Amino acid sequence: MIEKFIMAGDTPMHVADTERGDRCVVLLHGYLESMLVWDEFVPLLRDSVRVVTLDLPGHGISVVKDEVHTMEYLADCVANTMEVLGIERYTVVGHSMGGYVALAMCDNYSDRLEGIVLLSSLTMADSTEKCDRRRREIELVKAGKKSTMARLVPHAGFAPANVARLKDHIEDLAELILITEDEGVIAILGGMIERKSRGEQLRQSGIPHMFIFGRHDYYIPQEQADEMIEADPEARIVWLEHSGHMGFIEEPELCASAILEFVG
Repeated sequence: MIEKFIMAGDTPMHVADTERGDRCVVLLHGYLESMLVWDEFVPLLRDSVRVVTLDLPGHGISVVKDEVHTMEYLADCVANTMEVLGIERYTVVGHSMGGYVALAMCDNYSDRLEGIVLLSSLTMADSTEKCDRRRREIELVKAGKKSTMARLVPHAGFAPANVARLKDHIEDLAELILITEDEGVIAILGGMIERKSRGEQLRQSGIPHMFIFGRHDYYIPQEQADEMIEADPEARIVWLEHSGHMGFIEEPELCASAILEFVG
């Protein structure tokens, strides 16, 4: 991977690019993550496709631009990044929050998308209850208690059976939370609270799409995944039977195989 900083519109972006391959896959990380989460996953893809990863603004070492980072703003940043890299068409794989960004790209960039993969992500907007939880997280960060999130959030992302085996990954994710700027966390939370449902938009877009779910995902219960699947009979569905929310870490080979098969 070749790392660089580029200007995506008026936003400086930290990007990594394998720079080889006729087809391109863009990996978008989730909330409280950075492009570092893909380090062990990229090698499973790069012999078959060009791979681009980036730090979404508010995470990693990309900048914090505003008090709220809407999913539409983040979608603009991704599209502008790809334009600077000279890549006209690509498949976007979005993990969790990264999936919300991928969906927001349907607004203005559908002609650039060869496919969308929602990896442990949802098409529907947050419920009132979930928005309230996000507001409580904002208050936690403002109170200087981000370490509480670092202690609890990473464990919840993994199926219980995988926690001991993937202890090092959990520790790395906790460290990512601690080094993420408070203002970035708050901006992203605000953007997720504001995001809208895009299931119908995705269905009508004509863009090929696939949903990858973990059977033991704490954040996406079986019934919620089933609701999303039932509403979209055109979607390709993959279940990772031994994963929680972090399937690309818990079952990386199966996850990568599904993506490569989808990309064709």
